[in-house]
Amino acid sequence: MPRNILFLTPYPNNQAPSQRFRFEQYFDVFRQNDLSITQQSFLDDSTWKIFYKKGVLHKKVWGIFKGIMRRHLIMFKLHKFDVIFIHREACFIGPAYFEWIYSKVFRKKIIFDFDDAIWLRDVSEANNKLAWLKRSEKTSTIISYSTATIAGNKYLADYASNFSKQVTVIPTTIDLSYHYAKASENHKVVIGWTGSVTTNRHFEMFVPILKKLASKYPNQLDFRTISNKETLHEGILVNYIKWSKENEIADLAQFDIGIMPLPNDEWAKGKCGFKGLQYMSLGIPTVMSPVGVNTEIIQDGKNGFLANNESEWIDKLSKLIESKALCKELGLAGRHTIIEKYSVEANKQKYLNLFSNLMNH
Repeated sequence: MPRNILFLTPYPNNQAPSQRFRFEQYFDVFRQNDLSITQQSFLDDSTWKIFYKKGVLHKKVWGIFKGIMRRHLIMFKLHKFDVIFIHREACFIGPAYFEWIYSKVFRKKIIFDFDDAIWLRDVSEANNKLAWLKRSEKTSTIISYSTATIAGNKYLADYASNFSKQVTVIPTTIDLSYHYAKASENHKVVIGWTGSVTTNRHFEMFVPILKKLASKYPNQLDFRTISNKETLHEGILVNYIKWSKENEIADLAQFDIGIMPLPNDEWAKGKCGFKGLQYMSLGIPTVMSPVGVNTEIIQDGKNGFLANNESEWIDKLSKLIESKALCKELGLAGRHTIIEKYSVEANKQKYLNLFSNLMNH
């Protein structure tokens, strides 16, 4: 008889990277191992489409209200589920109210999964007016209510260990059947970045370095960003590609070099290196800031580069711009790292073992 798992997620299925690449891409694996999957998102499809746009506050409030109602109504079905898997939080606003009810009143086993330093206050610019409703400090409470916690990296796991004895690190991972190896030739060297409205600021802080590279290599470089929101920059041409699930891999595969600049702050230390993992999975040589988990993913000079300041960024990007052989060498080594450590195949047993242990005890 299949065991039943309820996934409570912030966003609709197959939309948000944090869900897609942490656990949604494992759903077929779970089903093949006699696990029945039910997913309920807090935001419905219509609210998700407008949630990170500026304005339309009344629609966002209505969408949040509908999400709260769904979380209440699911209580009538909780008896059907062996485990509840909660990604980030059950409800966008307020304290750990639902987590308390599910764990203490209904006595359900809860797996809590998180992939950012969400105990810190970080609200998108589009939703500043709703910021007062957030309770980022509830993360520790949710962990204490949960039977087990999954953290995206060691930094997050160290935090979770203050509130739980059962913490497992499972990195954000890559489905290599979806991320095929890069195979493209460009007239110019394409330096690319991918992100979203919530991380565009990380690319913006890097623009001064791109300007210096453009001056050093006139008419030789093509800068590209893939995001769900364009940012404009004076004095430099950055080609914007609107993110779409249908084209994301083909668009990424056009990069010759992938970059992941980050500020060295507490929020960035909680990031799970996903941009870099995507580049590396496609055999794209990758340069990342040595912040948080990036220093575990990249062995500097062996499977990519770490760059700590402006001079290091310019030096290491210059080496790649000037050497196709080095690009190929680091690209192949990066993909091998994904296969060994950060692929679905390499990590699926961690999930299966965790589910099995919880359901059998």
